[in-house]
Amino acid sequence: MSALLCIKQLLWKVNGKTILNNIDLSVNKGEVVGIIGPNGAGKTSLLRCILNQQKEFSGTINFKGKDINHYSAKQLAQHFAVVAQKATPIFALSVFDVVSMGLLPHKTLFSFNNSQDLHQITLALEKVGLTNELHSQYNHLSGGEQQRVLIARALVQKAEILILDEPTNHLDVYYQHQILKLVKDLNITVIMTVHDLNLAAQYCQRLVLLNKGKIIADDITERVLNPEILTEVFRLPCQREQDPITNVARVYFHLANNITTSDNKQLNTSKDEQTAVISHE
Repeated sequence: MSALLCIKQLLWKVNGKTILNNIDLSVNKGEVVGIIGPNGAGKTSLLRCILNQQKEFSGTINFKGKDINHYSAKQLAQHFAVVAQKATPIFALSVFDVVSMGLLPHKTLFSFNNSQDLHQITLALEKVGLTNELHSQYNHLSGGEQQRVLIARALVQKAEILILDEPTNHLDVYYQHQILKLVKDLNITVIMTVHDLNLAAQYCQRLVLLNKGKIIADDITERVLNPEILTEVFRLPCQREQDPITNVARVYFHLANNITTSDNKQLNTSKDEQTAVISHE
């Protein structure tokens, strides 16, 4: 079976600094793939390249066997739906209005919603559990509810790949699990960056570990969450255990008691380098 999305030798530099370094990545239909790694690793940059929002890269990104550069912006919007880490402010719009935006890639300029469109909107809101909020103001909803509205919009968009950039970053624990469980159960192809490794392990079928623009590991959860690899990447001692309830691997980090001044200096230097990279993501 050929991959739905195939990336070969992706290289992206900004002002001589390598942001993504020879990335090879394939995603099959129906996979839920989590992209993990420290700040500045290139996670968001990779998503932007997949969405063709970065033009100055070398290598190839093919969707359904066709270079993404050969898709128009409207065509890409028909295939890729995005839930960003920081959503664009939405002023004085109802939940219905926001979810309706998912229809735009499939509409002509002056076309109106028909009964089938309204049915799609209703089904999408049922799927995310927000049918009763159809006429509520989007800005009056909680953070978790707003994320669910944006996922409903993505469902109406009928995208083949759902892209999420840190979808749980500003949510409390309950909504973090609620959103990721919802995404996992959608039965569509998902690529998402996740800051919390344990959340990624619980809700993703496969993890891609990035560090300094390179893929360090790409495999099932059990193999990627290797304490030795994670200790090297995150520069903290790492331990792993099996969750007795979910039977999923969980990892824990701690500061070593014998960390030295020189180690602290190195850590701070690395943080400064990461900040420089993040400014491009």
